[in-house]
Amino acid sequence: MAKYLLVSFKTCPWVQRAAIVLREKKIEFEFRHIERDNRPDWFLAISPHKKVPVLRIDDRVSLFESNAIAEYLDETIEPRLHPKDPVARAVHRAWTDYVPSFAAAVTGCAYADSEADYRKAVDNIPVAFERLEKALQTQGSGRYFKGASYSLVDAAYAPFLQRYDFLDRIKPLGEIEKFPRLQAWSTALVERRSTHSFPPAEFEAMYRQNVKRRNKWLSQFVDAAAVAAE
Repeated sequence: MAKYLLVSFKTCPWVQRAAIVLREKKIEFEFRHIERDNRPDWFLAISPHKKVPVLRIDDRVSLFESNAIAEYLDETIEPRLHPKDPVARAVHRAWTDYVPSFAAAVTGCAYADSEADYRKAVDNIPVAFERLEKALQTQGSGRYFKGASYSLVDAAYAPFLQRYDFLDRIKPLGEIEKFPRLQAWSTALVERRSTHSFPPAEFEAMYRQNVKRRNKWLSQFVDAAAVAAE
């Protein structure tokens, strides 16, 4: 059996995506966290882009970029999370390609320097949400993107829907409630055990501290949100 090492920053959503796929396939792996501002030489030697995630296989091959890692794992290890039908599989791959744009829209308000920039970023959220709401309408009924079965699309979106919840608890956004299918999907993903690399409350606390350290406009609300969550 192959030996897998997943290298991560603790709160990186792209690493979380790879970890979800590993857990969904019940693959044993070592999870090794490094510091964003102190990347060790051994990591720099195995990461072509000097970024996480890196999936190290048998200490000889390094896979990088979360989408490539997810596709590799799905092609080589059962159960398959992509649909068998080629057209459905292509549709799913197209929606995973949309993840970076979705992530930027949904979490962009955390990086705003001013209240005006924050408001502008929040205005982008419903555009991304509406696209997913319509996509979910075409996929049939069920808890997940393709209905009853979990897929790579679910693994790709779960980290960012979780972070929307975190941001909504720092300062209420009030957007996801307007999209009932998306809200139900988000709830199902956050409730799924494979989504979590840490206990949920511990992970949310780490995320809030990251927001505070960025010293952006939203940072001023972190302490109050932490007290409210306790």
